[in-house]
Amino acid sequence: MKWLNYHHLYYFWTVMREGSITAACKRLHLVPATVSSQIGKLEETLNGKLFIRVGRNLKPTEFGHHVFRYADEIFSIGRELMDGLDTLPMAGRIPLRIGVVDVLPKIVVRMLLEPALKIPESIRLICSEDKKENLLAELSLHKLDAVLSDSPMGSDLNVKAYNHVLGGCGVSFFATEELAEPLRPDFPDSLNGAPLLLPMELTTLRTQLDVWFDSLNIKPVVVGEFNDSALLKAFGQKGDGVFAAPSIIEDEVRRQYQVQVIGRTGAVRENFYVISIERIIHHPAVAVISQEANKNFQFAGNVDDSLQEEL
Repeated sequence: MKWLNYHHLYYFWTVMREGSITAACKRLHLVPATVSSQIGKLEETLNGKLFIRVGRNLKPTEFGHHVFRYADEIFSIGRELMDGLDTLPMAGRIPLRIGVVDVLPKIVVRMLLEPALKIPESIRLICSEDKKENLLAELSLHKLDAVLSDSPMGSDLNVKAYNHVLGGCGVSFFATEELAEPLRPDFPDSLNGAPLLLPMELTTLRTQLDVWFDSLNIKPVVVGEFNDSALLKAFGQKGDGVFAAPSIIEDEVRRQYQVQVIGRTGAVRENFYVISIERIIHHPAVAVISQEANKNFQFAGNVDDSLQEEL
């Protein structure tokens, strides 16, 4: 089996990043002859040309670009390793790398993650927000411990992972006092023709809302569509339209955005999942997230379309 000399690979990687042997030599504090010689030995090992000369300059070959992509990932992982070794003993904390699907309400995410911050083991929380497909790819590479999502991982994705149900709840509809007051008595029929702020199409919540409106023959006026739930609520706070959010965070939404509840429904549900590469969760923080969520969400959202008396 051929042995890869990582010093040779590092010199090549540096030349690619710096753009020339001269620039790489300044960073490496070496003379050009040394760097050229080391790259030549790497080419012999790999049995391929990494550069071709064009005039007085070196240009990477297609083979060179291919090798560079691997080298870039190798040294990136190496930096992560050293950073982790440097910071973990000093901080004395267990890293919790969580991916958060970007459509999840931020208040729900904070609620789900809060128990992990209170366990006896000190946790260093590292949150990454992105599209679910991108996060699952990171999970498959073990760059994340788990992914929080509003929908389970489908069988169409080539990722070996497991869905763990955290729970779910119905949704409440909110608006400023001026907009909410006339809509409350005849909810949900009052939403017909009302200005509405919605998640983007094809998201889980948007699909459910569209089906629910169709079943009731309600045709609201869509004045805005958003892929960021916090931005959507910010527009709702200014009176631009009615918006929906999970009923379990109703009090927080009312307080934070100074809005009122128009009505609730259990026919539309927000469900929450944690996706991990483990069938049985072993990470202590992910385990407590799952346990506490199952308690908090077990009876959430079992409401009808009417308002409680305190409203």
